[in-house]
Amino acid sequence: MKFGWRGALGVVISVAALYYAFHGVKWGDAMDHARNANYWLLVLGAATATAMFPLRARRWRTILDPVAPRLPFGPLWRSTAIGMMVNNVVPLRAGELARAYALTRELPQITFSTALASLVVDRVFDAVVVLLLLAIAMIAPGFPSGAMIHGRPISQLATGFAILPLALLVVLYGLVFFPGTLIRLFELLARRVSPTIEARGRDMLQRFAEGLSVLRTPGHFIAVFGWTLLHWLLQPLAFWLGFKALGINVSWSATLFVQGIIVIGVSLPSAPGFFGPFETAAVFSLGLYGISSSAAIAWALVFHVVTFIPITLIGAYYFAKLGLTMGEIGTAGRDPP
Repeated sequence: MKFGWRGALGVVISVAALYYAFHGVKWGDAMDHARNANYWLLVLGAATATAMFPLRARRWRTILDPVAPRLPFGPLWRSTAIGMMVNNVVPLRAGELARAYALTRELPQITFSTALASLVVDRVFDAVVVLLLLAIAMIAPGFPSGAMIHGRPISQLATGFAILPLALLVVLYGLVFFPGTLIRLFELLARRVSPTIEARGRDMLQRFAEGLSVLRTPGHFIAVFGWTLLHWLLQPLAFWLGFKALGINVSWSATLFVQGIIVIGVSLPSAPGFFGPFETAAVFSLGLYGISSSAAIAWALVFHVVTFIPITLIGAYYFAKLGLTMGEIGTAGRDPP
């Protein structure tokens, strides 16, 4: 996989984010927080965070169920672990390609384009639930009433965080139920640019529409939503355990807010492992609740590292066991879906 300008941009953003996060930190205090941490709680928090990935694999089976019923859990779990590992060590979110490709290697009946389309659903449901939980945290009684950003109360943004994921669902449902109309609209726009882009985009959208069949029935929608909600309630539990381990006392709604800001932060281009945006988002969000930058950065760095290691090692093991290479994953990503 080529590093390219996008990879360079991610590194620049990570370095800038780390500078922001580290600026003004009293490192003596931060080290004290880290040294005095309850490491048993940290281990429990890391185990809880790692447990999210089997949940993600289980949800993936539900997403794929309409096109490939009752897939075995093993390949889904191994592919998920591989994808998370690749995201942690390779830039440009290559883990999504790795995850889809690894699944097709173990389950050839799943096409690469179908696997990728299912991951679009996967990420959209993530956005829907995370932003809804973020909106709930912002209207909860414990949210700092005077919190401002660019001169505007942050609580006023809650409506936007609730509307955005619903808009994403509308777009996906449009592609599911009115694929012909949306594809023709794309063709009219792409034709002005390049016939090649038009042809490849049309084929990709057609295959994506086929892969989005989970949205057709209310039962499947509810099942995917339920697994997603469980996933994104387990993560704040892991955060809460980490907070307790370092002596940070905040409300449960604060963990939902911290989670939402971190998810938004790591969605930006960054170096592998999301180092930089994760720490900056943690310092910013915890600071609104009166947590010092020293305590916040101690939690962010310690928790980030202890949760980074398990899934990276697990994914690396499966990556080697399946005999995968980054070259073949990059080739799969460049090939037409």
